[in-house]
Amino acid sequence: MTSLQAIVLGLVQGVTEFLPISSTAHLILVPYVVGWPDAGLRFAVVTNAGTLLAAIIYFRKTLVAFFRGPNNAFVRHWREPGPMRGALVGTIPVVAFGLVFQGFLTEGARTPFVIGLTTLGFGLMLGWADRIGARSRGLETLSWRDVAVIGVAQALALIPGTSRSGITMTAALALGMKRTSAARFSFLLAIPVGLLAWIKDTADLLLAPASTEAGMVSGQALAIGFVVSLVSAYAVIDFLLRWLERSSLSWFVVYRVVLGASILLLLAFR
Repeated sequence: MTSLQAIVLGLVQGVTEFLPISSTAHLILVPYVVGWPDAGLRFAVVTNAGTLLAAIIYFRKTLVAFFRGPNNAFVRHWREPGPMRGALVGTIPVVAFGLVFQGFLTEGARTPFVIGLTTLGFGLMLGWADRIGARSRGLETLSWRDVAVIGVAQALALIPGTSRSGITMTAALALGMKRTSAARFSFLLAIPVGLLAWIKDTADLLLAPASTEAGMVSGQALAIGFVVSLVSAYAVIDFLLRWLERSSLSWFVVYRVVLGASILLLLAFR
């Protein structure tokens, strides 16, 4: 892997992880379109660590408050979940879905047809939710019912092209949340999910035969990918939260519809 490839793929990971356009789809499509070989699991582990660290740094005050103070997670009553505890519980459906459908998700779902279909379909759903949602609720109104609905929706993001941030924002908007509240909770959900995914990928990497990843990615490329993914992910979180204070998700919906339709048309006429 060259430094240019590490920069591009690190940027793709960092930018698409939190925008509602699917990082998995773009990380599959970009190398396919430009003719690059698969970056490998080691590079995925490093860049995922970069985006995870970006979310942890951005929401560090929320995380600290979760464990400290009179309203921390260990003394607060359980009638209402609160954003961070809701994010932890909302991760359970992803784990269950991943364990049950692991074979399909790792083999059958990673095809251009599936990516095109989910990019288009879930993009339209995002547009629908953004249009009909009441956008009147903040995170202080989060209930366990909301957590369950958004958590189940997040499980669908294991299918490439769905977009984890996109589907969780879709569910939150459909439940009447404000755009910024929907995005903030989506980003908080990314922390426990991202940590679990990183642990799993790291374990898979350590258990893989030494020859599988050897020599594919240099230490320099890994370092570049990590820094680029971290910086770009942090910038995207900040950008999207500011953007949604004054704008809708329509541009992302248009992008998804065009991309998904283009993929399906190319497959149909190939």
